[in-house]
Amino acid sequence: MMERMIAVIGPTAVGKTKVSIDLAKILNTEIISGDSMLVYKGMNIGTAKPTNDEQAAISHHLIDILEPQADFSVVDFVALASQYISVINQKRKIPILAGGTGLYVKALLEGYQFNPTPSDEILRAKLEGLAKEYGNQYLHNKLANVVPDTAARLHPNDLRRVIRALEVFYLSGDTISQNKFTAQHNLLYENIVIGLTMERNLLYERINQRVDLMIYQGLVEEVATLLDRGISVNCQAMQGIGYKEIVKFLKKEINLPTAIEHIKQATRNFAKRQLTWYRKMPYIIWFDVNDFSTHNDMMETIYKKVAGKFNLKIE
Repeated sequence: MMERMIAVIGPTAVGKTKVSIDLAKILNTEIISGDSMLVYKGMNIGTAKPTNDEQAAISHHLIDILEPQADFSVVDFVALASQYISVINQKRKIPILAGGTGLYVKALLEGYQFNPTPSDEILRAKLEGLAKEYGNQYLHNKLANVVPDTAARLHPNDLRRVIRALEVFYLSGDTISQNKFTAQHNLLYENIVIGLTMERNLLYERINQRVDLMIYQGLVEEVATLLDRGISVNCQAMQGIGYKEIVKFLKKEINLPTAIEHIKQATRNFAKRQLTWYRKMPYIIWFDVNDFSTHNDMMETIYKKVAGKFNLKIE
């Protein structure tokens, strides 16, 4: 018998956290975060992490499990999330995967053929030496020349991934960004995928308001605290939207209004990329948030869909 799960996905700022928590309360179940940034401790405001009260109300997993210096990949995510799905199913509950990174969600639901190319320590050391001598941008330019699609996804300072992408290309001629999914969309779980969406202009307005709220809540202070703790600006976590822009402000490379505008633009672009990923997932059942007069009306409709899928009692 296949394990069961529910996923609540959608672009950033659309309202996934509240829907996930409210649905978890109705179903008396637990939430697994599908967001690549929520795993990091001390990175709360810029990631829009569920509040302490929200986490206290419902059991959450894959939040605050790593220090900011640690790397976290889609391979790590699938291994951990699948374990939690099994554990929660054993409790006779249906876990809810909340939101997240499109690649992570798709990899978990459909399975993913991870690149088998082994690492080559000599080649890796050579590439690291080139970065030290000529700078991170030099290596990123080399990647852009051979695998432009991958280079477009990676920040020049995301050195670990840039080096891995070059390593894979030089050793196998393969690309990390190559599509490793089957065309059949064979799902590994008995699941229902709830997609939340809204009209683009309204979504962008919400994104802008959320960024302003993050600044008000103390995003600048949060980033300054991380730097004071000795967290490197080059580590994976600090490449997250909101963090790298505030780093530039703190280093006096740009002023605060410019940093805020860059965060808003980057977040809007991220929302676009998320929707592009979700278009590759034809099994999503979409709900337009603005089609409902109240949040409760939307929750009632979503619950009926979930109940129908899993033969649950409809109140």
